[in-house]
This record gives sequence, C-alpha cells and structure tokens, in this order.
Amino acid sequence: MGPEFNRCVIVDDDDDILLAARLLLRPLFREIVTARSPEEALPEIEGRTPDVVLLDANFARGATDASEGLAWLDRLTAIDPEMVVVMITAHAGVHVAVAAMKRGATDFVPKPWSNDRLLATVRTAAALRRSRTAAGAPRPSPTAKSPLLGHSPAMARVHSLIERAAPTDANVLILGQNGTGKEVVARELHARSLRAANVLQTVDLGAIATELIDSELFGHVKGAFTDAKTDRVGRIQAADGGTLFLDEIGNLPLHLQPKLLTALEQRQVTPVGANKPVKVNIRVIAATNMPRERLMDERVFRQDLLYRLNTVEIALPPLAERPEDVIELAEHFLSHYAARYDRPCPSLSDAARAALIAHNWPGNVRALRHAVERATILSARQMLEPEDLGLEPGMFRPVPQPAQPAPDLNLDRVERRLVEEALRKHGYNITLAASELGLSRAALYRRMEKHGL
Repeated sequence: MGPEFNRCVIVDDDDDILLAARLLLRPLFREIVTARSPEEALPEIEGRTPDVVLLDANFARGATDASEGLAWLDRLTAIDPEMVVVMITAHAGVHVAVAAMKRGATDFVPKPWSNDRLLATVRTAAALRRSRTAAGAPRPSPTAKSPLLGHSPAMARVHSLIERAAPTDANVLILGQNGTGKEVVARELHARSLRAANVLQTVDLGAIATELIDSELFGHVKGAFTDAKTDRVGRIQAADGGTLFLDEIGNLPLHLQPKLLTALEQRQVTPVGANKPVKVNIRVIAATNMPRERLMDERVFRQDLLYRLNTVEIALPPLAERPEDVIELAEHFLSHYAARYDRPCPSLSDAARAALIAHNWPGNVRALRHAVERATILSARQMLEPEDLGLEPGMFRPVPQPAQPAPDLNLDRVERRLVEEALRKHGYNITLAASELGLSRAALYRRMEKHGL
C-alpha cells in the first residue's frame, strides 16, 4: 500500500526537527514540504492547501510565548478556514496548547515528541482534513445558507431539528450511515449556536488508537506513563467555552464510558495521572454510524451515557431514501469541482439524471461526490452521460411493481377456473382435460355439471 494522504508542510527553524519529522512522516504522505519559516512556507500553502501543516510555535531566537506561531495560525486559518494545523513547540505549557486549539489548531505536539504520538496525531489530523474536504461545502456561519442540501421530506425534518436544537445548549446525537454528512450537521449545529464564536473541537474516535483515547480526551500530566514527557491538554479541556464533537462515539471503549459520563455530569475532567480536576464548559455533539439497536445494547454502550448524549437525536437518512435530492446535490458538486479544477461546469443529460436518481448509492452523499468529481476531471464532454459517472452495474433500485391483487381462495371458484382452463387448453377433449386435472372422465363430467359448464 502507498501513502494514505497527499501532502504535508512542516514549518520549523530547526533543521534537525525538519529532517526527523520528514523521515518519520514519509510513510503517511506522497509529498512532504519543509520550510524554515512561515514566510518561506506560505507560497506552498497558498498554492495548494496541504492535508496537514505542522507549525512551530516560536521562531524568534529566545521566544517562548508562542505569540509568533499563534499569529501565523490565525493567518493560515484565514486563508482556508478548513486548514488543519498541528502546533509544535519546545515550550509545551498547557495554556499555550489551549490557546492554539481555541484559535483553530487541530492539535498540539510538544518537543521532544514521542514518534508513536506524532504519527497518531498527524494521521488523525489528515483524516479530519479529508472528511472536511469530503463535505464539499464551506464552514457555515449563523447567517449563511445551510450547507445541508436537499428539500425532501426526510431532509426537511433534519433541517427542522437543527433549527430548533442549535440555539440551545442541549447535547445532540447524530445517527447515520457513513457518507450521510454527520460532520456537516455537527458544524451546522455549532455555527448556529450561541457558542459559534468559540472553538469547535473535533475528535474522531474511529481514527485514534484505543490505548491513546484516554489521553486524547482527558489529557495527561508529565510522568503519567512511559511516554508522557510533558503535560498534554485533552480535547475536552481544549473545547472549553465551545463545542466538543465526538465523531464515531460508538468506538469509545466500554471502560472509558463511565469516565466520559462523569466528566459530562460534573462538568470537569481529570487528566491521566492528575489528582486535581479541571472545570470545563462545553456542549457535546456526538455522531455514530452504529445502528440504534446496537447502541441500545448495554454490552456495547452504557445507557446512562447514551441518555446524556441524546437529549436531541438527529437521524440522517441514507441518500437512497431521498432520491428527490440527488440532482440538487450532483449539480452542487459539479459547480464546486468545476471551480476547483478551473474547468467549464458540465451539465447532466436526461439519461444521466435518470441514472443518478435510479442508483441506490450505498456510499451515500460521499459516493455521489466522488462520482461527480471523477466525471468533472475525466470527461471531455460538456453534457455528461451515464457512462461518464462510472456507476457500477447492479447498484440500482428495483423499479416498484404495481401491487398484485390478493388471490381468490374460494374453493368453488378456484375449482371452476381450473376446470375451465383445462377444457380450453385441450379443446374440450374430455379425456385429455380429465387427465390434466387428475380426474376420471365421470368425475370431470360431475364438476362440469356442478359449475354449469
């Protein structure tokens, strides 16, 4: 297998750090760009947004307050609000980490780092960038049009729930298959909440190694375990004042669920190895592709935690259940990718529209986005046909058949119908008709007399 991700930019004034990071991260990325200053890195970042930027917090000689790194963090996220930035520094105060993440950093890595920790952090950050890109929509604002496209009855219910739940501090649980847009809903809820000016801290529990989840969520203090060389702020604490989005909450190990429940109930967290809890003020949005029936299984998920998380529950319908939204979504993605790749925006033929609507979309909106992106790149036509979309055969919804009337089970009427059919089939030859029915000639005559035949 080749690298998982496309591009990483590492910005640090220490050549040894640049070399060590490049060698360590080389298996993850097809391209790694290094720069000794943010000014040097800026053309590489502006020209083509990388999956991850690793940004040193201090560049001026003797600086330890991270002010220069934080200023550049603001500048980078202004260029692209979806940019994924991981801050690195030799002066890893918890307050600096919290400040960085509240200003848009995805994560924070202290020097000297643990190789396993850095790999896990960067892989998780790159996966976050991929999911943000997959949404295909800009970060919403409270006054912006919703990026959740679709006017089907199923999506109307989703819009209604978001509109009512967003301005509250109620915890929200989002259910839905992969590719239905759970992260888009979470960001929409945050953007339309009273916490919109504060951080939305995302934790993808499906992308973090199980043994690291405790430290990722709750943080740790120096010496808490073998590789804990410095204090580390947890994601819950980093979300203080804002929203914590726990993606794939169904992956939270059973033994950590009571700890999360306690943190939510008491509104405080205790880092691994610490004795003193830290107060937090957060709103929690959780999401999972796990079926609700499985979530209701105590062997998989604690019910008291489930009740704490799903004050409001939003179930996202699969795309196959809202075919009336498919064309609107497809045209949105056509426009998006035509602009992204600087191409004329193609249109859809009637046959392509029919094929898109008939497809059952097992990958949901994500699969539709991929099909449209591929067609935008590869097709030379301005009018896309079904073959341009590369839809797999056998992935179409069956055409509904008209309901058949219930069979007539009245014995007399059934007998009369069978006798008639046998007589007609054999040109009223009594011997052949009787043989077909398994009767004697005399028995057939009696039935013909009985039914007036």
